[in-house]
Formats: sequence, C-alpha cells, structure tokens
Amino acid sequence: MDNKKGFLKGALTGALAMLVITAVIGAGVIVINHIDLGNMKKSGSDQVVGQYTEKKLEELKGLIDEIYLHEEEVDEEALTEGIYQGYIAALNDPYSAYYTAEETKEMMESTSGEYSGIGALMSQNRETGVITIANVYENSPAAEAGMKNEDILYKVEGEEVTGVDLSEVVTRVKGEEGTEVKMTLLRGADRQEIEITAVRRKLQTQTVSYEMKEGQIGYIRVSEFDEVTLEQFREAKAALESQGMASMLIDLRGNPGGNLSTVCDMLREILPEGLIVYTEERDGERTEYKCDGKTPWEKPLAVLINGASASASEIFAGAVQDYGIGQLVGTTTYGKGVVQQLFPMTDGTMVKLTIAEYFTPKGRNIDGTGIVPDVEIEYVYDETNPEADNQMEKALELLRGQVQQ
Repeated sequence: MDNKKGFLKGALTGALAMLVITAVIGAGVIVINHIDLGNMKKSGSDQVVGQYTEKKLEELKGLIDEIYLHEEEVDEEALTEGIYQGYIAALNDPYSAYYTAEETKEMMESTSGEYSGIGALMSQNRETGVITIANVYENSPAAEAGMKNEDILYKVEGEEVTGVDLSEVVTRVKGEEGTEVKMTLLRGADRQEIEITAVRRKLQTQTVSYEMKEGQIGYIRVSEFDEVTLEQFREAKAALESQGMASMLIDLRGNPGGNLSTVCDMLREILPEGLIVYTEERDGERTEYKCDGKTPWEKPLAVLINGASASASEIFAGAVQDYGIGQLVGTTTYGKGVVQQLFPMTDGTMVKLTIAEYFTPKGRNIDGTGIVPDVEIEYVYDETNPEADNQMEKALELLRGQVQQ
C-alpha cells in the first residue's frame, strides 16, 4: 500500500508543480520572468487530482501489482512518466508534448550550438509521422556511417520511430560522445532497408554554407535557424559581397525552422522598414516583431522552398513574399503557422504547448496550408546525373535574367 501511495503522490502532485523559467516558441526562444502557475487560471484542475481520478489510478496500480504477467519488468518511474505523456498527448496536438528530465536536458543543451550526436537534420511529415533525413552534414558521423539525404529513419536501436514526436526521436539519436547508435533506414522508391551504426561525437552546428554561382549569384544554404546561424549568415553574405555578388539565392529547402529571434535578425539584414511577423494568443494579445530597414536588400533575390521548409523558414519566406523583395521558387511549404512554448518544470522535466498563431506581414496565417511559391516547380531526380537540381537551376535562371535586365 505504501508503494501504491508513493506512486500516486508522485503522479498527481508532480503534474502540478510547474515554474516557468524560459519559453521557447516553435520558431524561437524567449526568456521571461518567473511565473507562479498558482496565480494562473486553474480551469479543470479539480478533475485532474479529484477523488475519482485518484481512485481509478489506485485500481489500475492494483491490477498491475496483483495480476500483470511481467511483474519483474514494471518500471514505476516509467508508469508515472506515462501519465504525464498521455495527459498531454490527449490534446491531439501534433506540436504539444511532454519531455522527461533526460530529454529536457538534451534539448536545452542542443541550443548552445554544440552537441554530441551524429550530424543529421531530420523532418517529420505531420500526417504520416514519417521521419525523413533532410540533410546529412559533411564529415559527420552520419555521413561516415552511410546515411544519405532523403533516407527515411525507420528504427533507432531496433524500435520503430514513425509517428513518435520528432523531438523525442532526436534525443534518442543524440547521446554521450563516443557511444554508438544503431539505426534502420529506408532508401529509395523500393524502401530498401539499410542498417547503419554511427559513433556520436561533439559537433559544432554548421547551419550555413555558401558559394558563388556563375553570373555572380551568391548562393546561401540555411539548414536550420539556431543561435549560431545569424553570425554564420552574416559571414556568408559578407564573403559573397566581397566577391562582387550581383544577386542572392537563399536555399531553405528541408529547413524545419528554429529560433524566432534568429530568423527575425536575419530578415533585418534584408528587409525594408516594417513588420516582420506577429503572433496572437488565444486572448487576442498581439506581439509584433519589426525591422528598422537600415540595410534593405535591393538586388535580385530568390528563395528556394519545399514541403519540408517549416516554421521559421516560413516566416522568412512569407516576409520576402509579402514585401516583394524576391521570388519564392520550389513547392508549397509545410504549413506550420502556430507557436509553441516550452515550460520547464521544477523536477527537470518540460512540457511543450501550442500557445499562439503567427502571421506574415500582410496578416496571412499559413497553418495547414503553407506558402505557395511564386514559381512552382517540383524537384525531379535525375538518375543519370544525381547532382542535378532542377529547382536550383530554375532559380538561377530567374536571377540571371533579372541581372541582365
């Protein structure tokens, strides 16, 4: 009985012991003051910890203790965590989730720009739950193990990950430096099953790469919007300008998003004065992010997008399109127009909840619909020339034509 009461006490009181320290928006990180949730509206809290709920948990615990076959395999901590995970999962919101203390620690560490992992960027289809490898970094453990762009991540350590929250999958793949992670990939149209093993190591996140294309077109690829991305973008842009860049092509294909302040700061490097993006919470409270317009980009610009360009990528693309400073080329973006906030809890765990919608400068909310490019062109894989990229070639063609005019 004491064991049962201990389990219930941890399950019921732990779910309410929350203290907000930082807030992370789906496309960014915001630091706010401490907030005592005791002063917040407690709608429905009685139902969570009421007598009926406690009695039902006691009954469930009793059944497990008395007749469950694999008694020796019961993990009391996992049962408790399962209550929290199930409670948030019942919202049926693909972006809200509960994170264990270990998952929380790894997630917060990853924002520093240095992490222990394999060096691969992943994206997840909202409807199917399928996880695709969007980008394998050069000279990374993932590349050395044989992982390729467009591979489907099917299993991690023998457990299927399709449908599992992407953040949770990422934490499973990351880990202590020098340790191994075994993964099963599905490759190609015939879904060939491939087993690989990568050795985790410390990596500095390189989110920006660049080169000068023919016709003095500066090409900048941004794989995600992290804390380190702004400075990397500035360095890339400055280097290309020193080489005589006449027009710019920014590639956001496969970019799942990231830090809100980073994408806004990057847009401040190219936008005229005005609104960048704004958010609205359920009570109608509006928060605006603006640009002073001191460094507007006045040369030809194109931005490559596709169905895996999400969140902060859509904020970037939406602002470029609304201000008409460049053309979007590719296919319709993912369609994530809602904002999440991370609530760290006093026991080291964390909850992510959807708390607002965001809108482009012209007031568009693209959740569920995405941003339609100005020039629509599907990517076509060329078996005779795997390096060919018809979407990029289209964007380069447009830019060369504008420069000639």
